[in-house]
Amino acid sequence: MSTIRARVLLVLVVLCGLLTVAGAPPATAATPSDSLWFDGTPLTVQNGRFTDGQGREIVLRGYNVSGETKLEENGGLPFASVADARRSATALRALGGGNTVRFLLSWAHAEPARGQVDTAYLAAVAEQMRAFLDAGIRIYPDFHQDLHSRYLFNSGSWYTGDGAPEWAVDAGSYPKESCGICLFWGQNITQNAAVQKAQYDFWHNGYGLQDAFLATAETAMVYLRQHLTDGEFAGVVGFDPYNEPYAGSYDSGQTSRTWERDLLWPFYVKFRARMDAAGWQDKPAFVEPNLFWNANISTQKQEGGLLDAATLGPRYVFNTHFYDQKAISGILMWGKAADGQYASDFGAVRDRASAAGTAALVSEFGHPLSGTVADKAPTVLKAMYQALDSRVPGASWWTNPAASGPVLSGSQWQWDLYNGRHHELMNGNPDKVLTSGDAWNDEDLSAVKLDDSGNAALRQDARLLDRVYPSATAGSTLAFTYEDRSRDGSTTLTWNPVPSSLPNVARLVGSGQYGLLVWRSGSGAAPTELHLPATFPTSATTVVSDLGTTYAPPAHTDRTPVGVAPEPGGTGSRRLLLTDSDFGVLHYALVTNGATAPSADLLSAAGSELASWAKAHF
Repeated sequence: MSTIRARVLLVLVVLCGLLTVAGAPPATAATPSDSLWFDGTPLTVQNGRFTDGQGREIVLRGYNVSGETKLEENGGLPFASVADARRSATALRALGGGNTVRFLLSWAHAEPARGQVDTAYLAAVAEQMRAFLDAGIRIYPDFHQDLHSRYLFNSGSWYTGDGAPEWAVDAGSYPKESCGICLFWGQNITQNAAVQKAQYDFWHNGYGLQDAFLATAETAMVYLRQHLTDGEFAGVVGFDPYNEPYAGSYDSGQTSRTWERDLLWPFYVKFRARMDAAGWQDKPAFVEPNLFWNANISTQKQEGGLLDAATLGPRYVFNTHFYDQKAISGILMWGKAADGQYASDFGAVRDRASAAGTAALVSEFGHPLSGTVADKAPTVLKAMYQALDSRVPGASWWTNPAASGPVLSGSQWQWDLYNGRHHELMNGNPDKVLTSGDAWNDEDLSAVKLDDSGNAALRQDARLLDRVYPSATAGSTLAFTYEDRSRDGSTTLTWNPVPSSLPNVARLVGSGQYGLLVWRSGSGAAPTELHLPATFPTSATTVVSDLGTTYAPPAHTDRTPVGVAPEPGGTGSRRLLLTDSDFGVLHYALVTNGATAPSADLLSAAGSELASWAKAHF
């Protein structure tokens, strides 16, 4: 037995002993406030979709929590305190409309000394996770890395990294780091010899680094499984093993595709086994392909997408990122994003997941909110959310809704309460104290900040972030669209107007926001759910559906096919519940805030138009 393996077993034995002595939390716990009978079940992957215990298709929407983990100021945790975590969770639900977070973890802080897992760090992680679970927000942890490790960089460097512990860097005797002429931190991936060599060693298990990481990951998962109650653990969706994997450098004759086949995929298989051993066997691994597989700059794009992993199946989720590098460059895309800008890019994600026989997740997307290209952010983000909702551009959605495709789950980068208020000593240098933006390599992407009163405040248009989306569909989603009417400065962006062929629907929607879901019913008894943004107060919400048409819908009961209820967690967020009692039947629901006390005649006429439209296209 190797020394490393013996140490790992010793850690697990000691950990289990401590749990026995100290006592694990009770096996069950009260569900979040405002929960209904169908809430809170664990998610699985079935037929290429996330599915809850009631058989409903689930869409996960939210944010990364957070880039603060990449900094040292709060010890590799997303928050300085549990109180901040709770404040963030409430705001994320109520202001940002999220039901899920990608929760960043730090290997460097989980294993500060080789073979010694810091259970105090894991305890703090569990408490901060619990703040989100109590707010009814699902989580999936992510052992995060960028540029391998901050310890590769010297105190005067222009850049920094995060991920691996100091001892892992010391083991490698890496060359002095230098990126040469680099305008963006990501260029270190291909131009910094220290970063390249360290990544190469990880994937080849140099110095036993990959073995050490896998052992720490398993210990962390054991700890979380035993320190979260069954009810809380049900809200943990899965685990993202490794952020943005890349080779560092390829061996002679090796390609990006063979690297995925021979090194990346075997790592995921090993991680999957660690999940099973830790009691996570019923949760999927959210596996990311080669970082460059879907780059939208042709010179960066590399073949990949886990093409040789055969059918991933329900124990894995196809997990990818997307940033518009052309827009971020400031050179390769001069104008703003437009209707359908990313339909093809996100369509490729849908297609790859479908071919792999599993669900898809875009666990990072976003755009800088300050700097020379910040003016593109309103349109870039709108186009990205549009592509998550449907693979059909707004201009052709109403005439081709059946091509809409599955609604994609996604987590925007990022949600950082401390944006603009950091106190980070870059690479430990007291003469380089970073306070602005995200305090990491000049990034500034957080959708939130604290205002002068200490309250969470959005930095982006609430109409863009707090969206109507089908959080749970009782059956199979056939099509979905949402026109958010978000702003680019003083300009209202309307990319999906109701066509003139539906004059009464257009009149009902007016200049308001609207969402439209089409689905085929399943066999369960739980309702379909649509998140209702703060811009959809009950008193101003109109629903036109084959299940019922109403203005100011009533509170949900077992006898109301169309009703409103709070979302779980007591944050004040709300949902529209649509209940059917059939199987295999086509249903549709339009929800809008554009009408003020619409007449019965208008509601009836709009309902007739929608019924004819649905019959013609499905």
